[in-house]
Amino acid sequence: MSDRTIFLALVIVIIALAFLVLYQRFAFTRGIQAKLKQICRKLEDILESDSDEKVMVFTDNPVLMELAGGINRLLLDRQKLRADFKRGEIASKKMLANISHDIKTPLTVILGYLEIMRMADSDDEMLKKVEAKTKQVIDLIGQFFTLAKIEAGDMNITLSKVNINEICRESALSFYEILLQKDFEVEIAIPETAVYVKGDKDALQRILFNLLSNAIRYGSDGKYLGVFLREEKTSAYIDITDKGKGIEKEFADSVFERLYTMEDSRNREIQGNGLGLTIAKNLAVRLGGDIYLDSIPGSKTTFTVKLEKIKY
Repeated sequence: MSDRTIFLALVIVIIALAFLVLYQRFAFTRGIQAKLKQICRKLEDILESDSDEKVMVFTDNPVLMELAGGINRLLLDRQKLRADFKRGEIASKKMLANISHDIKTPLTVILGYLEIMRMADSDDEMLKKVEAKTKQVIDLIGQFFTLAKIEAGDMNITLSKVNINEICRESALSFYEILLQKDFEVEIAIPETAVYVKGDKDALQRILFNLLSNAIRYGSDGKYLGVFLREEKTSAYIDITDKGKGIEKEFADSVFERLYTMEDSRNREIQGNGLGLTIAKNLAVRLGGDIYLDSIPGSKTTFTVKLEKIKY
């Protein structure tokens, strides 16, 4: 065999080995990229679903194994922080509920003394004002107490089959005297056929009381109140409508936040102390429903309670 032939054979072998090395490097890189993409997708799924899963990677690459281990340690720390935060939040809400109850008791006693003093001097304007403010503070503390119990999960809510028609009628009727005094136009549309929902009677009454109070108090300019019950296949809807000043669109997403107030919408504040709508929203969610707001300032404002229907 000539030297030239041997040289060409060596060149071919070298080229083949070079291609083999390059291919292995390419395949290795592609494999690493695929594993990294798999890790990223899994991590994204865990974060989006807020689950307690871990990142699992089947590989013999020590670097990828170390990366997956580091990510899982961070996920575990995240889970511990979430659990600690949840425990702290529940403890804080329970403490707030207890404090609210402890403050309310002496205030009730003070109110009793004020009422006795006013009976002795019924014309004393200062006593009337102090009594009125004391009642406001007691009401505010009561709202805090209720909200804290709901958020801490301490409120006893028993879900059962409830006739929502009756609750709507009773709730609207309880405001009859006030509506008559304020000369409101009242429109009520409640079907004769019973509509049953999954709910708790006391919670539903509280929701409607808060929404009706809100509509009467802040929709008084329009002198109108509408209560409408409608149903679809799986849900029932209660619309509480007024024709007052309304709520600007930029505030619509915030009116259910606790203690949220606004400068120039619905007479400066929502529900007086900013808790009535928050309580109504929280109760609706606890019942498996929700509350939505649709407002056209100066025209119409509607709070809609959505509830899960139950078959007859």
